Amino acid sequence: MAPPRPPLLLKNGRVIDPLSGLDKRCAILVDDGRIAGIDKQFRAASLPAGTRTIDLKGKWLCPGFIDMHVHLREPGEEYKETIASGTRAAAAGGFTAIACMPNTKPVNDCATVTALILEQAKNAPARVYPVGAISQGSKGESLAEYGELKKAGAVAVSDDGLPVSNGQLMRRALEYAGNFGLRVISHAEDLGLARGGVMNEGDLSTRLGLRGIPRAAEDIMVYRDISLACYTGRSIHIAHVSTKESVALIRWAKANGCQVTAETAPHYFTLTEEAIGRYDTLAKMNPPLRTSEDVAAIKAGLADGTIDAIASDHAPHSPLEKEVEFDQAANGIIGLETSVPLALELVRAGVLTEARLVELLSVNPARILGVTGGSLATGSRGDLTVIDPERQFVYTREKVVSRSANTPFLGRAFQGKGVLTIVDGMITHSEL
Repeated sequence: MAPPRPPLLLKNGRVIDPLSGLDKRCAILVDDGRIAGIDKQFRAASLPAGTRTIDLKGKWLCPGFIDMHVHLREPGEEYKETIASGTRAAAAGGFTAIACMPNTKPVNDCATVTALILEQAKNAPARVYPVGAISQGSKGESLAEYGELKKAGAVAVSDDGLPVSNGQLMRRALEYAGNFGLRVISHAEDLGLARGGVMNEGDLSTRLGLRGIPRAAEDIMVYRDISLACYTGRSIHIAHVSTKESVALIRWAKANGCQVTAETAPHYFTLTEEAIGRYDTLAKMNPPLRTSEDVAAIKAGLADGTIDAIASDHAPHSPLEKEVEFDQAANGIIGLETSVPLALELVRAGVLTEARLVELLSVNPARILGVTGGSLATGSRGDLTVIDPERQFVYTREKVVSRSANTPFLGRAFQGKGVLTIVDGMITHSEL
């Protein structure tokens, strides 16, 4: 039986709802899991019995944030993360929903694994939207059964972690997935160029004696996948954009009517390859951290609408995978708890407006995945994220909610974070 959900009156917050153009201080009433009304002042006599009132003065009240690129590791690698621990980290980071990538063990390429994920996610503190595999076993040889995946609850398909190297297979994936209303999420990487590389190719990789991954490994596949989307008339989503050339290609494609959307992760607009320092494996990821020019291009793409979403690419690993030689270390960092604070830095720097931030973290992820969310309209689902833009904290190991702590942001001082997460009208995380 679900726990009781008393009506909530959230008052005095700055309500930011880009879909309606609303950006003002007012109150929202949430009742029976839905937004029951928005007003400057609710009369006490009009409130449902048992209403709990929360004063949000100085805070932002937004439609629930959705992280559309998360690795939960369950099934198969629960020592790194579980659906339970990952959704707790999501709620603590201000996310009401997450989409989990299929590179589990076994790969989520069938209804059975999708159903298992959804069963484990019942009553979780954040909604879980499974992403199915593009190909069987993510081997890039034959397509998975998209109809079966869709019926089981998958919202998109991707072989994330691996590219679909065969162009003909990617073409068929776009055509087949489109028939079922599933977005194809592309991990754009030319393995022939990238294989064996462990960081961005350039002067720094040469000085460190590490094999580099050239920008072209991403750019070439971004161009291929955009071309296939244009040719087939289908939609494609480019994951974890990291290079200035990829941003330019996506901008061109949108200007020419191609159905392409894109995301980037906070580390790509925050860090450069210099974060590797003295072979710090916590800064090792794929695609790798790039240069200051790439960071500037990513920021510009976020600001002008070229890049549609900010997604964490939350990739938990244990010390077994990270406390090894740089060449041997696993790629990826956790990000569910730092995405919002890092994105807020762009607002304070004037790169993004507050409304644009909400578009990137809520409105657009819901639209791209085709899931409910991104709106505070009366009658819409009661998923809300409350931000305290002034909250200051230091992200320490003791504060990490995720089961893993592989992040280069440990010890970093932040300003601004999610302090209240509400899913289906129920508070799932609170720091008020």
